[in-house]
Amino acid sequence: MGIVERKMRHKEEIRTGILGAAWHMVVTDGWQSLSIRKIADAIEYSIPVIYNHFENKEAILLEFSKEGYQKLALALQEAKNSVTLPADQLEVMAIAYWDFAFENKEYYQLMFGLGIPACEMVNQITEIKEMTSILVSTIREALIQNKNEEADYFLKYHGYWSILHGLVSIQMIENSGKTASFKKMILKDAISGFCRSLAL
Repeated sequence: MGIVERKMRHKEEIRTGILGAAWHMVVTDGWQSLSIRKIADAIEYSIPVIYNHFENKEAILLEFSKEGYQKLALALQEAKNSVTLPADQLEVMAIAYWDFAFENKEYYQLMFGLGIPACEMVNQITEIKEMTSILVSTIREALIQNKNEEADYFLKYHGYWSILHGLVSIQMIENSGKTASFKKMILKDAISGFCRSLAL
């Protein structure tokens, strides 16, 4: 291995160490605990070393956010591939979205809890665009199947996502004592109603 290769490997090892330390802090103490100084202390490097790899804390947050959207897109695509009809796909994707949110709370809170991505951000970040396109394309397919192509598919997408995010957000902050299965029944009922609306 040459000098250049060793330097590249060392740089990648430091970057991996930074992200590993940052994620450990998040899982242990939440997103509010994250700071460049704490990361530097954790990996035993100086603060300038961190800045050589990430411009600021927001750049680290963006890296994790991209990871989260990538994981969510994969979960949605796998769910979509498990059934054939678009309406059925929207229902299983809703469950996949729900499961992702509660199995990956740290990711979900970063992706959506610290501010909803603006449209320009969606268009600029590949991982967000891919996740969004899976949902949008399925809704368009459902509208076509229902012979309702003239409907505003983007409006329908926002309605679908609002149901998902709204119910997830309510359940994350609510401590009603309702069972997880009952909460999923609420989700299924809401999405079932949404799917019926695509034919109207």
